[in-house]
Amino acid sequence: METIDSGKIKWIDISQPTSAELEMLALKYPFHQLNLEDCLSRIQISKIDKHQSHSFIILRFPSISGHRSALSITVDQLSVFIGQDYLVTVHHAEFGPLAQLFQSCRNDKNLMGQSTGFLLYKIIDGLVDELLSTLGHIERDLDAIEDAVFGGSSPVSIKITTLRREIMTLKRTIIPLRRVIAELSTDIERFANGLDLAPYFSDVKDHIEKVLEELEASKETVEIYKDTNFTTSTERSNKILGLLTILFTLTIPVTVLSSFYGMNIEIPGTVQSGPWDFFGPYTTMMLVIAGSVAPSLVMLWYFYHKKWMSF
Repeated sequence: METIDSGKIKWIDISQPTSAELEMLALKYPFHQLNLEDCLSRIQISKIDKHQSHSFIILRFPSISGHRSALSITVDQLSVFIGQDYLVTVHHAEFGPLAQLFQSCRNDKNLMGQSTGFLLYKIIDGLVDELLSTLGHIERDLDAIEDAVFGGSSPVSIKITTLRREIMTLKRTIIPLRRVIAELSTDIERFANGLDLAPYFSDVKDHIEKVLEELEASKETVEIYKDTNFTTSTERSNKILGLLTILFTLTIPVTVLSSFYGMNIEIPGTVQSGPWDFFGPYTTMMLVIAGSVAPSLVMLWYFYHKKWMSF
């Protein structure tokens, strides 16, 4: 638990909260027990609970986690208690913009402003702006998938499925966030200390709308890549099957001719009828090869003429 007191407002930040720390808050502030329990949970939805002296807010923000070779989208929860002269932030994960702002306010307490409403705006604005880096991650994945789909260098079905899941995770997280910010923009006035915060929160809402528009465009793009990848994969499979079918067809004359010579019946060129030697000792072999190759060459010419295959 860390605290910054500017004289007019107090900011308490709790990272990795414990039951003991929250009980200390309950002794000092009129926080509802259910709200304190929500702070310990990580599966709450974005919401705002309004009380007579304060408001309790849960905001969920997506972030990029993992290594460069295996990045993934995770969703972290930020719980906020806001009153007239205090602001309490509770979180399990480390929010980069939140930590930077807290350190900046510790070095210069004037950055906290004159009201808790303005301080909350600065926190939310920094976290919403962080969403743009997440969109950059999505755009880089889209570019990589585009190169793979149209280049045909490697299978991308798993990458497309993963990116679709990430986009849906972002949308499911940001849509409730948009609703809470819209509701908060009207409730925050009682903690603004006379400052008109409507334009500030309107700017935050515009940023969220922009993020949602980009996600919707990315969703449509990845759907196009999914269909294109399916079409190109099907076309490649059909070409392979067509080539294998042609190769099998070309072996039919040899198979038919060899089946006759594998029977125990007397046919020209066998031992029973005596060898054919009017072309020399290998006359029978030459006739067998000619009888096998000639039909195959004719079929090759026919397939090429029908444009079933190309050389």
